[in-house]
Amino acid sequence: MQHGAGAHIIAVANQKGGVGKTTTAINLATAMAAVKKRVLVLDLDPQGNASTGLGIDRSAREITSYDVVLGAAPLEDAVMPTEVPNLSIIPSTVDLSGADLELAELPHRNFRLRYAMEKAVARDTYDYVLIDCPPSLSLLTINALVAADSVLVPLQCEFFALEGLSLLLKTVEQVRASLNPHLSINGVVLTMFDKRNNLSDQVAGDVRDYLGDKVYKTVIPRNVRISEAPSHGKPALLYDHRCVGSQAYIRLAREVLGRDRKAAA
Repeated sequence: MQHGAGAHIIAVANQKGGVGKTTTAINLATAMAAVKKRVLVLDLDPQGNASTGLGIDRSAREITSYDVVLGAAPLEDAVMPTEVPNLSIIPSTVDLSGADLELAELPHRNFRLRYAMEKAVARDTYDYVLIDCPPSLSLLTINALVAADSVLVPLQCEFFALEGLSLLLKTVEQVRASLNPHLSINGVVLTMFDKRNNLSDQVAGDVRDYLGDKVYKTVIPRNVRISEAPSHGKPALLYDHRCVGSQAYIRLAREVLGRDRKAAA
């Protein structure tokens, strides 16, 4: 699954915003860290929501994913601890929003993040690296897909979900064909599931018909506590570990880790 030794690198990607991508990245990372996995979140979204959601103040983000991707600093220098044991983060700032234009001018522009990861001694420090991608199919997202071993897709249970999904899967195929033959689909996780809403069930059914067991059994429900947590600078699992949303992410982590064990066996 991995290219070589070290961490399993998962790109958490969906080109559509507002699907629970960052929420999934930080809560899955927290749930993995809770079972003693060493986890690094790499915030590659210019909005920096993963950094905020893990309690990193904007003024404290001195060396960021922008510096790492553009080769201005080694990956290790950008790593910051979070209040979650076993969980670190490479934060992002709005500087990253100009990175696409700057990357376009550089040689090997699709491979910048991969090279930074390969050079990093830190690869062996972690069991998992979760990359929170921007909500677009930009050069930053391509960099994440080229650096990753697999892609985890959070998918909101709504009407146009499948259209967006097929576009993303096409991109994954193109990256696999021309840039990263090792890239696999880790799985699709259904988010913002509302059991009172027939559409949620219908979309879930359609996605499972389309992708079979690539879709995780765990669904992430719509949950007020999950949406409140980031404003307190905490993952939902620290903010309220008993709420249904936190419990769902704990189950999802078990499923992700279980699949990995099977694949390694």
